[in-house]
Amino acid sequence: MEKIVWDEKFNVGVDIIDKAHAKLFRIIHKMIDLSQDTSTTQHTCKEMLKYLETYSMTHFSEEEAYMRSIRYSGYAQHKQIHDNFRDKTLVSLKKELEQSGYSSSAIQHLTDTMQSWLAGHIMKVDQAIVKKSGARKGYDCSSQSDLISRAVHRAIQDVCQTEVKLITADYKGENIGSGFYCQQTYDIEGRIRLRLLLGMEEPLILRGIEKIYGKRKLPVMPANKPTDELLLQVFEKLFEHMGTFFQGEAVQALEKDNLLERDEFRAAFMKGYPCSLLFGSKLGYFIFCYRTWRVKK
Repeated sequence: MEKIVWDEKFNVGVDIIDKAHAKLFRIIHKMIDLSQDTSTTQHTCKEMLKYLETYSMTHFSEEEAYMRSIRYSGYAQHKQIHDNFRDKTLVSLKKELEQSGYSSSAIQHLTDTMQSWLAGHIMKVDQAIVKKSGARKGYDCSSQSDLISRAVHRAIQDVCQTEVKLITADYKGENIGSGFYCQQTYDIEGRIRLRLLLGMEEPLILRGIEKIYGKRKLPVMPANKPTDELLLQVFEKLFEHMGTFFQGEAVQALEKDNLLERDEFRAAFMKGYPCSLLFGSKLGYFIFCYRTWRVKK
């Protein structure tokens, strides 16, 4: 499991905040190590998670106190991000751990999400407190292709019940077989907007439809071609996974307008996606691309 290494780019410039961030990374790394140790007990994982949660909440309180002390204008929005993480993201991750009996895959999902959230939050939101240039430019997660790959793998496994393997982290828009395409847009922290662009070969999406309905209840599809409604059901489940990973709120509900023809997909892709991944499976290819931009006030 890849660890995001703490370095100078994560420094905000406020000692109490920087020390807390560095310690949070160390705690997450310890959880990664524990998950890879077969002798680790469920009790140990529970205690480690409790420590991580307690320290995170202490850090949020200290950071919020600092923002109040300097009369930071973005305090209310920043605090809401902390509250959403505490009340939604962490609650969901803990529930998954408990339901899985603290399985290694659930611990991996938690640590992947925590690392990604923490790194992005520091670069996009925390650095804005002191107006560092990194915050103005936004945080590009494309360097975390391993973490993103695992998130995609988990999503495909859940929705289509098949394994995928990363073929290239530098997909350049090459054609795949007969496929379907969809895009969705999210608002994430620090007035950053995220757009995801997905593509799936037909056998892969048909497997997703089969898993949603079950073989006995499969709807009638003329010439075995899925309707827009069926396509949206599969893409919606995939986007739910991705929204959780990127901590994003969908700008609008997924509708037919989100579906793209091949030419529309190519036109969208040519706008530039710094993270463009191509996955392969026994049922066909899966394309995952994303880009971000800052929304003006």
